[in-house]
Amino acid sequence: MRSIVLALVVVLGISVNNIWAGNNSGGTSSSSNSSNVRYVKAPRFARPLLEKWISEYSKTQPGVEFQIAKGSNNQGNIDLNVVFNDQDGKTEDFSHSVVYFGEFAVLPITASGSEAAKVLEGKHLNSKKLKQLYFLNDEFDEDVKKIKQFEKLVIYSGSNATSVTSSFAHNFGEESSNFRGKRISGDDLFLTTALAKDPLGVSFNALPNIFDLKSRHIKSNLSIIGIDVKKSLESSFSDNATLDDLIGVLEEGKVQEVAVEKIGVSYNHADDAVNQFLQWVLTAGVKYNHEFGLLNLDNKLAQVQIDKVKNILTAQK
Repeated sequence: MRSIVLALVVVLGISVNNIWAGNNSGGTSSSSNSSNVRYVKAPRFARPLLEKWISEYSKTQPGVEFQIAKGSNNQGNIDLNVVFNDQDGKTEDFSHSVVYFGEFAVLPITASGSEAAKVLEGKHLNSKKLKQLYFLNDEFDEDVKKIKQFEKLVIYSGSNATSVTSSFAHNFGEESSNFRGKRISGDDLFLTTALAKDPLGVSFNALPNIFDLKSRHIKSNLSIIGIDVKKSLESSFSDNATLDDLIGVLEEGKVQEVAVEKIGVSYNHADDAVNQFLQWVLTAGVKYNHEFGLLNLDNKLAQVQIDKVKNILTAQK
């Protein structure tokens, strides 16, 4: 009888110790994040690039798996969050760092062949006239004649946290709350869906949502609204432009009427596997930026990002 009791005590003791170890190991045995899987949250227009990175990186580091968090899946378990420059500094979480890997550009658009396209046909809108078209503001400069045709056009802007709406607004010194027209919830792809349903609809979007990434030409159902640029650049901002030509122009110099914003990754710098992945992204992954409709950073800023991750990795050794 005593031997049976002793055996039970030993078995129970081992079980309790295993439970205690599991609860105090930082979740290593139960958390996929601390083992092999890292989850990435990104706006939809950046996901094809992220998927390319993940595919290519897995060939060099098969032991660590990166996955894009979609819908409501794994939203509470995010290791890397793709953010825009205008979102930087909004978090008080000092355990996270942000490194930038490129830029995205936003152009004004409408539906091809729509009534709105006919109203705007042949116009070359400068920044002041674009503000008049898109925003609620009665205090326009005297040299900007009020265009009554604009009043019947319906502006569609986004309200999602990952929308490029605030980037477009800030380029003109406006807040996203100042847009006139209608706000669309969800991904920015819904902005183009709204244009297809409203012949008077006008909007804007990031290049990867405007251009077909395979043909490199603007999607057949969309039309770029004419902006005021030098005559030599007009073809680059027309419906006949190629994505690569447009990216080249925007990388050469700023165009006042085009919103260009840095895009990067917010991440926990204590995670060595994530740091190694980002080091690969900044040195090898950025070569895919153009393929997926994003601009490259200038060389000086790109090197700053590489050094930032390199210093973190060095400090962890």
